[in-house]
Amino acid sequence: MKSIKSSFNWLTNTKLGFFTIVLVLFWLKTYWVYLNKFNLGAVGPMQNFLLLINPLPAGMLLLGIGLFFKGRKSYWIVMIIDFLLSLWLFANILYYREFSNFLSFSIIKTSGSTSDNLGKSIAGITQASDFLAFLDVALIIALLIFKIIHIDIRPLKLRVNLMIETLALTLMGINLLMAQEDRSGLLTRTFDNNYIVKYLGINEYAVYDGFKTAQTSAQMAKANVSDINSVQKYLKANYVKPNPEYTGVAKGKNVLVIHLESFQQFLIGYKWKGKEVTPNLNKIYHAKDTISFDNFFNQVGQGKTSDAEMMLENSLYGLQSGSAMSSYGTSNTFQSAPAILHQEAGYTTAVMHGGAGSFWNRNNAYKSFGYQYFMPLSYYENKPDYYIGYGIKDKIFFDQSIKYIERLPQPFYLKMITVTNHYPYDIDKKNQTISKTNTGDETVDGYVQTAHYLDQAIGQLMKWMKKTGLDKNTLVMFYGDHYGISGNHHKASAELLKMDSFNDFDNLNFQRVPLMFHMEGLKGKIDHTYGGEIDVLPTLLNLLGVKDNDTVQFGHDLLSKDAPQIVAQRNGDFITPEYAKVTGSYYYTKSGKKITHPDKKLKEKLLTLSNQVTTQLSLSDRVINGNLLRFYQPKWFTKVKPSDYNYNKDESLKTLYSKDNKTSLWYKNHKKTTQSKFKTDAPELEK
Repeated sequence: MKSIKSSFNWLTNTKLGFFTIVLVLFWLKTYWVYLNKFNLGAVGPMQNFLLLINPLPAGMLLLGIGLFFKGRKSYWIVMIIDFLLSLWLFANILYYREFSNFLSFSIIKTSGSTSDNLGKSIAGITQASDFLAFLDVALIIALLIFKIIHIDIRPLKLRVNLMIETLALTLMGINLLMAQEDRSGLLTRTFDNNYIVKYLGINEYAVYDGFKTAQTSAQMAKANVSDINSVQKYLKANYVKPNPEYTGVAKGKNVLVIHLESFQQFLIGYKWKGKEVTPNLNKIYHAKDTISFDNFFNQVGQGKTSDAEMMLENSLYGLQSGSAMSSYGTSNTFQSAPAILHQEAGYTTAVMHGGAGSFWNRNNAYKSFGYQYFMPLSYYENKPDYYIGYGIKDKIFFDQSIKYIERLPQPFYLKMITVTNHYPYDIDKKNQTISKTNTGDETVDGYVQTAHYLDQAIGQLMKWMKKTGLDKNTLVMFYGDHYGISGNHHKASAELLKMDSFNDFDNLNFQRVPLMFHMEGLKGKIDHTYGGEIDVLPTLLNLLGVKDNDTVQFGHDLLSKDAPQIVAQRNGDFITPEYAKVTGSYYYTKSGKKITHPDKKLKEKLLTLSNQVTTQLSLSDRVINGNLLRFYQPKWFTKVKPSDYNYNKDESLKTLYSKDNKTSLWYKNHKKTTQSKFKTDAPELEK
């Protein structure tokens, strides 16, 4: 009893005792957050042990800084550090819930380009228990206020402070050695930030990410022509010939790319309470003149939509950390779809988007891609009830886009970015035409309502195309950019899909998104080839009859009989028709069973697949991080000059309307608008 009292007095009356209380509470709180707020997938005694101890070294090192100060200042410095560490933890809890990843310096640096509607999103995903990240701070402050902890103004000897910091660094080193022993190449061949946090800790991850960010900057400075040569050598060795049966079947046709925001494959054919969620897209998906892919996966990382656009326009992966479009869209050289189609086939190129032009740095990146026109929110009439979440509602967006589409010289390559089916999936009551699901997960239950609204908008656009005859000479491409329901909603996902359980392998399969090519006269089918967003550009160019064998593209024609069918995920996971890798574990794709005891031959095969994925991701990163396309361009390609493009509304529209272009839909309609042929039931537009 005496020793307990003595220990209590030491804890509450000495500076080292105070430090111990703060450190232990910080450690326990962080470990609780690891277990309850993140999905780190710790397996086995070693991983669970490292998960338990890894908050200690960083906590000791950082909180120990306060011990170097004298008197009362020492206590408050420790508390300020504890608060900042808690704030970092809290921010990652919110970010992880939505993106299944951790905050990076690249994301923080470019947050200005993605901040639209951020406050609403944060409010929508915050849970009361998230504030437990600050529980230790509140508790310590209370103990100080009520004088249960007494401030010890005596200075600690410098030797003691240095011993604490040395011990912290030693524990970090031991932690790292144990982690490397359990997972070889942890810091050199890891694309999944979950591994870094699981093995080393969330604060060590911040240091690692900062180092990688600095390393990337240095890589660009050191890059030279030999770097692009090694990339080209790899691409040449792995080149897949496109399917000649489909080469040029859409030659000279308009291309209309419909970006289906946050739209997952399971919505195709999905019914809720007996009602089809997406009847219009279902019809297109199964049409005789549609090529649909049912094993097509999104491959995005932290850049989400911007990663999808990077892959679709360039056949280059997004980055391991941050958004390539935000970080490099302004400065890098690209050989993108709009520039290729304009230079090779005379296409007019444009993007229409009812959201802010600065979002994901689009207003700069599109110039680097070679888009002649970009029509963001500033081109549209925006009344209070027109806008929801991240832009104008899809029906209103399509309605207001008619006057621009009909003036585009043909053939055109037009991308239309929808936004209504965006997290947090809420829509005003007057636009709700299907009930919410009842999983009890607020993030999930509104998903079918916004998807249904998007589908209705698609139906209205397609009817307008048919009335105007635009459907006869247009290849319409539909694609889902990324998941709508993240991997943090396993229970709700299982309910939606009527599954008994839902694990990480199921979540990998859940990353399927639609890809459809629809055109009158096209020989349609439902294709079961495994592929991803990296493969869209080569597939599209082959359909249009544009050769791309001397470009730097990491994808391949999905219709090719020699398609490798290895779908990389940005974190290094992958899926093939036979095998899948998820968070370090391997599975049989067809059965979903985990591969626990592979023989030598299978081990080698799985390792080869994993190395192929890692190599491809690394080389693509090298192209973007090093801006390697500045060192190479095909002989037929003219380097894009971003300064040639101006997206100012007045000047762009003056250019668009200045000539009576005989190929435009407006001209072919006897110089009359086709606006009256677009019919919408948008209640906001009722007169």
